[in-house]
Amino acid sequence: MTLVALLDYASVLVFAITGALVASRAQLDLVGFAFIACLTALGGGTIRDLLLDRNPIFWIANPTYLGVAAGAALVIFFTAHLLESRMRALIWLDSFALAVAVAAGAGVALSLDQSAVIVILMGMITGCMGGLMRDVVVAEVPLVLKQGELYVTAAFAGAGTAAIAKLYLLDTSLALLTCALVTWVLRAGSLMFGWHLPIYKNEPPKS
Repeated sequence: MTLVALLDYASVLVFAITGALVASRAQLDLVGFAFIACLTALGGGTIRDLLLDRNPIFWIANPTYLGVAAGAALVIFFTAHLLESRMRALIWLDSFALAVAVAAGAGVALSLDQSAVIVILMGMITGCMGGLMRDVVVAEVPLVLKQGELYVTAAFAGAGTAAIAKLYLLDTSLALLTCALVTWVLRAGSLMFGWHLPIYKNEPPKS
């Protein structure tokens, strides 16, 4: 199994868990759990593959990805009540999923010899779109858009790291691992220490 495939599996699994946790907060039934888990786990990668004209799409070429997402939903359906704070677990699992998915998306673009710009965009799309769709469907404020947190910025920095590292490192695996690390450190730092970019404030003009 290639590193890119391994990253795809890891991101599908962890994002599926976050989707199922969101479904538990929304008190959905088992089918709802499976739908939200699969949407979260496969959404970003699906958009990535469509934009890259990658045929067939990764989970159609290998339906095992669907099984992984559905299996995660089933497990969380029966165990979510054991978590003391589902929101806290969701946020931290989502940070890991973001890091892995950004690396997976960048890895797919690199494997297709895409330019640095496309590598960065595919990393960001793979990392961010599944979670965005998850939160929109259940009518929650998307984590991607939480005020004062690094999310898309972390994805951008991680994917950019992969693109730059590939220029100076012969080993793609090392570039992707560095990408995941940078993404997660920035996201975790935002959660733990409040790291953020300046926020626009529309202050009324002084009279």
